Amino acid sequence: MATSSLHRLSSQFNRIPSLSPFTKSILTRSSATTAAAKVADRIVKLSAIDPDGQKREIVGLSGHTLLKALTNNGLIDPASHRLEEIDACSAECEVNIAQEWLEKLPPRSYDEEYVLKRNSRARVLNKHSRLGCQVVLTKDLQGMVVAVPEPKPWDIP
Repeated sequence: MATSSLHRLSSQFNRIPSLSPFTKSILTRSSATTAAAKVADRIVKLSAIDPDGQKREIVGLSGHTLLKALTNNGLIDPASHRLEEIDACSAECEVNIAQEWLEKLPPRSYDEEYVLKRNSRARVLNKHSRLGCQVVLTKDLQGMVVAVPEPKPWDIP
């Protein structure tokens, strides 16, 4: 009932000539969000293995990054990675993805590979390594297993 009232109201906004197109788009968008997917429909449950070897169930939202899910669940320090931009990344959000989930992820970008190699002591790329800030969660990743490695000595303050 409330949704139909909002749709009627938003159609009435479009008929008001004095409203600017920007205002109309804001009003229409805000009423359309009620019909958008519920948060419960966006939940992605993952398994994370912390640096101590303990397996923990964590929750993220589709459309958010793996980094956000790990920081929200206390596995990565939020202060260690303030931006989710590859240009600002220093690989503190490096994680290891279980083999069976690698095919479900898009391939690493050139920039992601560069950051991972740059921050690896051996300069050899582990095929399971990904940057949490570059992995976007989707419903297809439900149940994915991720290992959070111990911080590297140069990452510890």
